Amino acid sequence: MAYYFYLGNVLLPIPPKKLELKISNQNKTYDLMNYSEINVLKNPGLTSIEFEVLLPNVKYPFAMYKNNFQNAKYYLGILEKLKVNRSAFQFIVIRKFPNGTGIFDTNIKVSVEDYTITDTTDEGFDTKVKIKLKQYIEYSTKTVKVTIKQYKPPVVTRTVTTNNTAIVAAKPSGQNYTVKRGDCLWNIAKRFYGNGSKYTTIYNANRDKIKNPNLIYPNQVLWIPA
Repeated sequence: MAYYFYLGNVLLPIPPKKLELKISNQNKTYDLMNYSEINVLKNPGLTSIEFEVLLPNVKYPFAMYKNNFQNAKYYLGILEKLKVNRSAFQFIVIRKFPNGTGIFDTNIKVSVEDYTITDTTDEGFDTKVKIKLKQYIEYSTKTVKVTIKQYKPPVVTRTVTTNNTAIVAAKPSGQNYTVKRGDCLWNIAKRFYGNGSKYTTIYNANRDKIKNPNLIYPNQVLWIPA
């Protein structure tokens, strides 16, 4: 079976003897009160790739050269550039039967995690490199625009009939107030009404925003009835 290993657009001259692709697990196991366990299934983690490749320093007839012969220094320079420049690239493995029929391909965007260079007399003039790659997924930050609209309660009118005369009464007017740091309903009531004990008037007009009259927060917009 024929293998073709590409780091980006660079074809390795001698394919590795062994390739390991590990799909990481993110499932979570939890202990229940009855001493049993459950397994919560999550999306798979990033794929890790590991292999060891021989980089020849002499031209072999069985090696594959995409753009003429290049020695080990050329391929080590590419690895260094990918690592130093923090470049993501396509890792491609093409698998074929001897008759040229394709089996299946691996095509995944990766980054260089680390690589180990080994010189040994067992390999003569050649250099071995153990390479670890990890799947790379594009990501970016998102900008969220939040628009805060001041609350203006609708004007409610009611019709009162007295001695066959229709009188239209409008809801008392008021104004919005933005809570500042250090504010409390007592101080706000004292500012607008001259009496802090009238804080309940503000509280009752803003029950949709205030759950506890003792807890208000900066930047809250409150309706202050007249």
